[in-house]
Amino acid sequence: MPRKGWIDRKASILVSKSKSSTEKLGSYSDMKKRDSTCLAIVVIFLVFQLYLYLSPVSRMNVSRSTKTSQGRKHRLPKSINKRETLTPPFPQSTQAKEINCDRTHNFYDICSINGPIVLDPTTSTFFLMDPTISTPQKPMVEKLRPYPRKWESFTMPRVKEVALILGPSSPKCKIQHKAPALVFSAGGYTGNFFHDFNDGFIPLFITVNSVYPNQDVVLMISKARDWWVSKYTEIIHTFSKFPIIDLDNDNTTHCFPSASVGMISHGFMTIDPKLTPNSITFTHFRAFLDKAYGQNQTQNQNYPSKFKHSKSRPILVLASRSVGVGRVLLNQNEVKLEAEKIGFDVTVFEPRTTTPLKESYALINSSHAMIGIHGAALTHSLFLRPGSVFVQVVPLGAEWVSQVCFEKSAKDMGLVYMEYRIKAEESSLIEKYDKDDMMIKDPVAYRGKSWSPEVMSIYLNEQNVKLDLVRFREYLKEMYKEAKKFMDKEG
Repeated sequence: MPRKGWIDRKASILVSKSKSSTEKLGSYSDMKKRDSTCLAIVVIFLVFQLYLYLSPVSRMNVSRSTKTSQGRKHRLPKSINKRETLTPPFPQSTQAKEINCDRTHNFYDICSINGPIVLDPTTSTFFLMDPTISTPQKPMVEKLRPYPRKWESFTMPRVKEVALILGPSSPKCKIQHKAPALVFSAGGYTGNFFHDFNDGFIPLFITVNSVYPNQDVVLMISKARDWWVSKYTEIIHTFSKFPIIDLDNDNTTHCFPSASVGMISHGFMTIDPKLTPNSITFTHFRAFLDKAYGQNQTQNQNYPSKFKHSKSRPILVLASRSVGVGRVLLNQNEVKLEAEKIGFDVTVFEPRTTTPLKESYALINSSHAMIGIHGAALTHSLFLRPGSVFVQVVPLGAEWVSQVCFEKSAKDMGLVYMEYRIKAEESSLIEKYDKDDMMIKDPVAYRGKSWSPEVMSIYLNEQNVKLDLVRFREYLKEMYKEAKKFMDKEG
């Protein structure tokens, strides 16, 4: 019995241990189940948090790429949006796209492309790929001619058209650029010095400072002929540190983070600070030219010998025109002599296409006064220093065009502007038409509101000028007084 009792107790102990082990195993299994459940909860929580984090970004990206929703309007980049004239900047659309075009202006169209793009220069086409667009769906296509004389039906067809396509595919990229592209044409009237600035560099200055302020850009140019690039190389390099891309002769695909196609113009030879995001003025453009050609070039010792002048007399630049082109100063030698009698050191300046622009800048920027008959050569007045004297001789019938081309810009640059309007007796038209003809007697009434090619031909091409020296001498005296004052102050 004692042994049986011992065995029973032993068995009881083993059973107790077995129950204890079973309970522990059960407890461990339950713990694993709880751990798995907790882990699943943690994973679900993290996924949910990730969704909450990414969801606003996703919505923000969709908003940025879509640009439009039902009843909302297209927008140019933020810097352009601030321009007061864009009301509304784009037509309404419900189509999701990243190509936005503003076609509301009389002078120009401009399109922006936001997103990685590929250029095929052989077809002058920008491709913006959107994989969400199904292949059967027709891609979005925008086309424009990037030259700011949109209203001129006889000029714009000569400007190459650029296409922008938003679709499901694009060509492969061969050259990657980190800076955005700015596309424009140097066609149209390029080659005429006035139009090179009025339709080219002034709108380009406005566009760079409106669309890409304080950013590097790659200039992509159509009709960038060798002579044009050579003549304006200092200006081009001041706009961009990158080599230009010739849209007509390049055959390699290029990639950009974004692009703007077209140039913004505020009108003839003008910059309206109210229409720019950073309130730039014509004075800023004038300072830009100083930067391009360098103030150090204005020292007399750096000039070609033919441009050296006396340091004791105000320098007068007399802009000359070639015979056969119209608006020639028929008594130029006599005018020069009269100016010298008054006290000026006179240089006759007849710029050619081959004249280096840095040489012209050096001459004009060193002078104290400039005079000439209305014409493209007076665009060199952009190189005059603020406070210099600028006299525009206005032929018959050229009152309006003289005002919009040079008077306003001269005043905006801080020049002392004077105007000499010739009388009928000083015009060669008096030899061809009767003095009582409306064309001679009242050019404003004859011209009306039209500045047609026929009117232009009469007043700009057929007409030459012979100044009344007695009358003109009084203008020369006033010019000398202001020029001498400027010389004494600025040197």
